[in-house]
Amino acid sequence: MGRLEQFSAAAEDLGTVLRYISFATAVPILVTIYYEEWDMVMPMLTAPLLLFLIGTTFICIPKGNKEPQLSHALFSVAFIWIICAAISAVPFTLGINMPYLDAFFEAMSGWTDTGMTMITNLDEIPNTLLFWRSLMEWLGGLGIVAFTVVMLSRTSLNPSRFYRSEARTEAFVPSAIQQGVEMWKIYVVLTVAAIAFICISGIPIWDAVNIAMTAISTGGFTIHTEGLAYYDNPLLEMLIIPVMIAGAIPFKIYYFMYYKRKFSFVKDAETSLLLALIMIGFAVLLFDLFYFSRMEVFESLRYSIFMAVSGITSTGFQTTSPGVWAPATTLFLAVLMFIGGSSGSTAGGIKLSRASMAYRGIVWWIRRSFKSANVIIPFRIGHRIISKTDAELEVSKNMLVIFLYIGVIFVSAILVMHFEPLASDSSEVIFDVISASCNNGISTGIISPELTPMSKILFIFAMWIGRLEIIPVIVFFMYIFRGFHGDIK
Repeated sequence: MGRLEQFSAAAEDLGTVLRYISFATAVPILVTIYYEEWDMVMPMLTAPLLLFLIGTTFICIPKGNKEPQLSHALFSVAFIWIICAAISAVPFTLGINMPYLDAFFEAMSGWTDTGMTMITNLDEIPNTLLFWRSLMEWLGGLGIVAFTVVMLSRTSLNPSRFYRSEARTEAFVPSAIQQGVEMWKIYVVLTVAAIAFICISGIPIWDAVNIAMTAISTGGFTIHTEGLAYYDNPLLEMLIIPVMIAGAIPFKIYYFMYYKRKFSFVKDAETSLLLALIMIGFAVLLFDLFYFSRMEVFESLRYSIFMAVSGITSTGFQTTSPGVWAPATTLFLAVLMFIGGSSGSTAGGIKLSRASMAYRGIVWWIRRSFKSANVIIPFRIGHRIISKTDAELEVSKNMLVIFLYIGVIFVSAILVMHFEPLASDSSEVIFDVISASCNNGISTGIISPELTPMSKILFIFAMWIGRLEIIPVIVFFMYIFRGFHGDIK
């Protein structure tokens, strides 16, 4: 069976997503008109037009007799993210003459909610592109497929399979389409509430809109070169903290609060763990900044609470640079970034559910090693006790993804250190690789246009792989090199 015939099984669904996402990418034109930035009209029109044309081309590919499988959904999702980032880079290149590789980095950082940037003079670029960056993060917060899954009910591919191929395994309603609708309702309400909340700090409404969009999506892009330090506004930082936490909490909680009148913030295991890690992170960073970095008490309090929340929620906002911290402090923050936020939220990282499952799995295995083979040691997921076979499968799947994350980080760090032989400190390289792979965005300062092209490409891949939680990317490359032969079901 030829590659084109294999691809045709997924082409219609892939094209459908690209066409619908093209309409969303036309929104920045409204900003262009409002600010009368007429030289940005053509650059900004290229993204929606190209996405629509590519999507239409895929839809027109004759569909073969091959039935779509999970492997087609996984491949399609990985391909969609690459196409969206590649096309979304064009406005930067046409609008401000940004080198295409840097623009591709910027777009991938936006769509994956990473927040690392190649732009060194944000205060000088058009408002249209500033909003374009914020919009990419906002749309990418719930996922490109999640944005369009409500449109997939008439396609051949199972919407649930397509939706969950985007690293979305949480389910709080039976239908993936209904869940997509509910997720977006919640997301819009949270965004509007965040804008109103941030306006209390006294910053302009334009700034509040952009900050709210990137905070609730746990993205981290800002509209000023100095980032949030530009405002030097402690009240603003304190107001952003609950917005970042709101984006990193499972959205099912908001659903149950509204429809079931269940206020289960404390009872939810992931939320409780998130809040516990925030408090632990705050305490450790506070001690380290005060003791190792010799900061004043107020500065230590201000930076430690904000950076702890920004790290664990994978938002990536910075009020200071970890590059000036003690190595132990930087390493601890990297651990928070690696864990990330909750499943079913906009956060990155390995997710709190996996970290919790790995811990409970290790304890379970150790307890079993001290007991007779005839003794049954129960394994609980929530309030359910599951069988030994199911427990071993779930723990193994979680440990595999964690292992793959560590492998990606390890290999990427070694390669970047080879590509950047003049890098001042290997620990800074490792920190930034963890940040990119876990879609956090906090940087020690090595991310800049001065990186070698190979390092930029490597970081682009790391952000893409981390956002899709690795497996769809593996399937993507298996298709590229081997095609679909039924090996992955």
